Amino acid sequence: MKEDKKSPQNATITVNRKARHDYHLRDRYEAGIVLQGTEVKAIRNGQFNLTDSYAQITDGEVFLVDAFIGLYDQGNRMNHEPKRTRKLLLHRSEIKKLERLIQSKGMTLIPTRAYFNGGKVKLELAVAEGKRFYDKRDKIEREHANREIRTYS
Repeated sequence: MKEDKKSPQNATITVNRKARHDYHLRDRYEAGIVLQGTEVKAIRNGQFNLTDSYAQITDGEVFLVDAFIGLYDQGNRMNHEPKRTRKLLLHRSEIKKLERLIQSKGMTLIPTRAYFNGGKVKLELAVAEGKRFYDKRDKIEREHANREIRTYS
């Protein structure tokens, strides 16, 4: 009997590595995303990029802005727009909590990774505070020092 080759339960699609470099990440939330038909197939082909994207709350709804989902090769005239604004699915109580958290100065919502959960595409959103230039520089120096210690020990 042939075994089914299924992907792992939480197979990561993409990670926003730039988010960890540019922001201090605080609370994390899981959100669903409303997609069109060809977008899902393009995501399965690995054409999803979260770099420079963010989430915003408008009229009690959360939207993902500037996320890139490439065109599906066999999608002909029914293909989607690659950088369209997409609605995110969260509970009302979570949206209200997020609204309160990002009211403070310098806080924003950043998608940190996208993954499959039971065949559905999910996003991990983080409440983030922007790093200052000197914070980034200190982190780079610490990582360099730790790398030096590891190589000589």
